[in-house]
Amino acid sequence: MPVVARDGAFVFGQDLEAVAAFVGLDGTGHRPLTPDVLVDRWINILRAGQRCVRQMPTDRLNERAVENRDRSIRVLAHHTFRVADAFLESVINGVEYSIELAEVAPRDGTCTNGNEIASYGDGIIGRLQAWWTATPGESPQQPVQTYYGEQTCHQLLERSTWHTAQHVRQLIFILERYGIAPDRPLVAEDLAGLPLPQRLFE
Repeated sequence: MPVVARDGAFVFGQDLEAVAAFVGLDGTGHRPLTPDVLVDRWINILRAGQRCVRQMPTDRLNERAVENRDRSIRVLAHHTFRVADAFLESVINGVEYSIELAEVAPRDGTCTNGNEIASYGDGIIGRLQAWWTATPGESPQQPVQTYYGEQTCHQLLERSTWHTAQHVRQLIFILERYGIAPDRPLVAEDLAGLPLPQRLFE
């Protein structure tokens, strides 16, 4: 977990605005997209993830997504949608957004091929759309408990959107590594305004 420490005090690195204040800066200069834009963007990103997993060869799903981390492509693909599942559990049910909540792995015998993983994604997209339709004006400033401190729903929404986008970028890279041309991959407009890491695998 990234932490910035100074003179015996520390701040979690997940909240860059908090880090900026901690080191004496007047914010990062980043202006998050509005919640309605983020939700639309997130759904588009999740749909791109579904297209990717449907193209992923079933016989390669248990290979490592990247050589230096013990995480299979199957688990990475499932996690791409699990991020949104964890977000919804937090904002709807009041569950703390923890690392463990977002890292819940697929149950044995489930998500064994791309179509099954994409179907899991369908259910989550439907719940995300239903949540936003029900509470579009009330939700953004609602406090949410996370493992790196209290955040607003808007802050967790932005983080979850770019978190998902980062994993979809990784899935696109894996397809290309296998010589498969991704079906309608993410483009610059899909990612504009999101504070994504520069590198694919951090």
